[in-house]
Amino acid sequence: MNTDKTYHFLRLKQQIAATFLASHSASSDIREWKGSTIADFQEDLRSKTKGSISEKWFYTYIKNDAEKLPRIDMLNLLSVYVGYENWNDFVQQGGEVEAGTEIEKSTKRFPKLIWLFLLLPLLAFGVYSLYPSENTFTFCFTDADQRAAITKISLDIEVIRENESSLYFKTDSLGCFTYATSEKQLKFVVKSPYHKTDTILRHINSSSHKNVQLQTDDYALMLLYYANGNKDDWQRRRAQLNGLIAEKAQIYRVFKNNLGIEMYTKKEFINLLTIPTSSLKKMQILDKVYANNKIVKLKFMIQ
Repeated sequence: MNTDKTYHFLRLKQQIAATFLASHSASSDIREWKGSTIADFQEDLRSKTKGSISEKWFYTYIKNDAEKLPRIDMLNLLSVYVGYENWNDFVQQGGEVEAGTEIEKSTKRFPKLIWLFLLLPLLAFGVYSLYPSENTFTFCFTDADQRAAITKISLDIEVIRENESSLYFKTDSLGCFTYATSEKQLKFVVKSPYHKTDTILRHINSSSHKNVQLQTDDYALMLLYYANGNKDDWQRRRAQLNGLIAEKAQIYRVFKNNLGIEMYTKKEFINLLTIPTSSLKKMQILDKVYANNKIVKLKFMIQ
């Protein structure tokens, strides 16, 4: 087979593969086809040309480099399959080229393209790994008693970073703050003039990291009211507590070292919460139980 004919037949095989791949899934290298892929090609050929080839013929002329061209009727059939009138039409429209030049270029270029496509994901991953991905934490703060967002005052946030200085933020008008970091967990301290200071540690995958409840610092609140002679706010706080605690709530003071418990009435407990004594300053709420949005059971301790 002369080199000019080799070029055109190899070009024909490439267009056969392209035509078949337009409606089927297979290797782009026709020489790798076998079994069911060859059978699918035979059926596609029959449906488009009303002609057929045997599997033996396919192996002889398509998968291997035959010493001579197939018969002209087979070349005509395959040319019709790829959209030409016959073999001569295919050759003429393909143009004359220097023997083997284009085929050599394509066969040399194809493995290089394969390696390029294989390396691109690895290169992209390598570049991506150089830049640590950011995790975004968002926290919104609510009053544990009122169970409402703390929006009337800004809370102070101190983000604690390992081996680095702390960063400081304030909550926004919605009572929230957002922080982006490459770390998968975040530790911060939240401070409020009227809530107890709390240290929070959350992992990015935690489903509970969005909402944080803060305990009211009744001592600081009452001290403010007393210091400023703010009787209206003091009475408003008492009314707020009265509406928050059920009339028959079970209120227990637990003594340290298991020395026993003491029962408080609702009025006695409200009095304790609304006078800035040393006992109020040392109070720690141990447990609260709600029913119908009111506290029905409460345990506390004075440290």
